[in-house]
Amino acid sequence: MNFELNYEERGAVALVWLDRPEKRNALSRPMLERLAEVFSGMRERRDLRAVILTGRGGDDGDGAFSAGMDIAELAALGEEEARRAAERGQKVCELIETCPVPVIAAVNGVAAGGGCELALACHLRVASTSARFSLPETKPEVIPAYGGTRRLARIIGERRALAVMLAGESLAADEALSCGLVNRVVASAELLSEAETLARFIVQHAPLAVRACLEAVTRGAHMPLEDGLQLEAELFSRLFATQDVREGTRAFLEKRQPVFKGE
Repeated sequence: MNFELNYEERGAVALVWLDRPEKRNALSRPMLERLAEVFSGMRERRDLRAVILTGRGGDDGDGAFSAGMDIAELAALGEEEARRAAERGQKVCELIETCPVPVIAAVNGVAAGGGCELALACHLRVASTSARFSLPETKPEVIPAYGGTRRLARIIGERRALAVMLAGESLAADEALSCGLVNRVVASAELLSEAETLARFIVQHAPLAVRACLEAVTRGAHMPLEDGLQLEAELFSRLFATQDVREGTRAFLEKRQPVFKGE
């Protein structure tokens, strides 16, 4: 996939690479359009169990997960074009957040602006020790437009999120870990292998239960508590119409490893 994006599958795990290292993986319109295509295509894939999203380039000083929106494209936008650009980025992040399988961001280096917003849309985040997260859009007189104002506040709280957005604070990897923005921090050389280890651990679990849990959390987060609890009960009950739940309970009682078929 030669559109500033690369895609590969390793068994049941898909890897999506932002591949524009000469621009620090800045998010161009073609890249966002390809991301939308890739994540839209995953919605009907029953064989995929996890996705890793990362950036090509590593941590060599200029390496980045993504430096954010392409400023050259941004500078040329009028009001209506800017609205469409925001909606395009929001669509990509929504597709990531509502992906039916867990999406793990492997954040190498800088995750700024729209790049940070992509990472925020992922369900789990693993960071290298040199990772830095920021939403610096107010400096060029704009604001985060891919859902970052909502997601960052939801994850780390309004006051800390406002400090990041209004005062231009950036969060180093250890700070991101302490405030719950990332799940794990590892050495740069171990980043991808750590993300793959996490993905493989997920793959070992019952796939329908993983999907249901993911749906309960992501959809339930936007619901009143009562509605979220009803969704949880509905998803729980649906699992009892599947063969996998029977296999899982039998395997537990028989003290053996279950063999799940995703049905």
